[in-house]
Amino acid sequence: MPGAPGALPSASAVWPADPGRSFRYRLGPGDRLRMSVFKVEGYAAEVEILSDGTINLPRLNSVPVSGLSLDEAQKRITSLYSRYLRRPLVYLDLIAPRPVRITVVGEVQKPGFYSLTPQANSSSLQAVGAPQTTVSSAGWPTLVEAVQKAGGITANANLSDVELIRQGGRPELPKTSFRFDFLATLLGQSQTVNPLLMDGDTVQVSKLEGVTTNEILIRAGKSNLSADAIAVTVVGEVNAPGLKQVRSNSSLTEAVMAAGDLNQLRADANFIRLLRMQSDGTVASTRLRFEPGATLGSINNPALQNGDVIVVARNGWTSFNQRLAQTVEPLGPLLNAASLYNILVKGP
Repeated sequence: MPGAPGALPSASAVWPADPGRSFRYRLGPGDRLRMSVFKVEGYAAEVEILSDGTINLPRLNSVPVSGLSLDEAQKRITSLYSRYLRRPLVYLDLIAPRPVRITVVGEVQKPGFYSLTPQANSSSLQAVGAPQTTVSSAGWPTLVEAVQKAGGITANANLSDVELIRQGGRPELPKTSFRFDFLATLLGQSQTVNPLLMDGDTVQVSKLEGVTTNEILIRAGKSNLSADAIAVTVVGEVNAPGLKQVRSNSSLTEAVMAAGDLNQLRADANFIRLLRMQSDGTVASTRLRFEPGATLGSINNPALQNGDVIVVARNGWTSFNQRLAQTVEPLGPLLNAASLYNILVKGP
């Protein structure tokens, strides 16, 4: 149910608004543990869970703990030590959690697989060809930090439908799905949680369909889920053509102005072509008119995406004048393109 405020559970089950409250940390390979037995010497140990999910403890040797909560692992170790000790009191602490390995897919700049650590770290919000923005964070990784780690959202991202897919704590348990409406929070309409991530989580940012309003584009572009700038290319009859860096979700008008505006003598304001690479590798070509006063997100003033190319065509007179100049060049200074044009149009 995209668009509703807060976190919405999947239809198969009812879950609390904050998925972190329904999930207990499960041990896995890479976790570092400290174990001791109260008032018993020689049993203390600091160990790391191996790739096979086991730890080596004094006298017990290999003990499988992967997939267990701390409490469950403590009970298992206590039960095993009960064979050798009378009423052992076992302490088990997590001293260094493993990196949180997640997958981020959908409308982000760099979808893929990521490892996030609870320690202080930084992420780069960057579109290809645009300047880099560094975001620092500390503490347990969250969904927002995962999106930032993946370079931030694209211009097609639907922030009202961000899904968190969580593996069950054990292989036999089913996956659960949570949806979050971050757009409503950015617009001040409601609040939603920024959930803590767990190992194996998948974050999916859905694609926006249909026309987007001006306010939504501006708020999304200014949020910390989006890169500060994107790179677009403006060529043709503008005063300063080339690769331009503009704010995320900037309009076609802003990109043309960044290129020095149209060349008033040569440009055809009714023939602007927007070229955009599609996800399937094809290039979509859209013909537009240059309307500086059009609203952001309207037909003739769309929000731009990273990598867009804007081509400003030549007007009819300029094209005719150039072709004519090439034609009459052998005639010398007696005739130029302008005089010949007047003769052809107005007569001698």
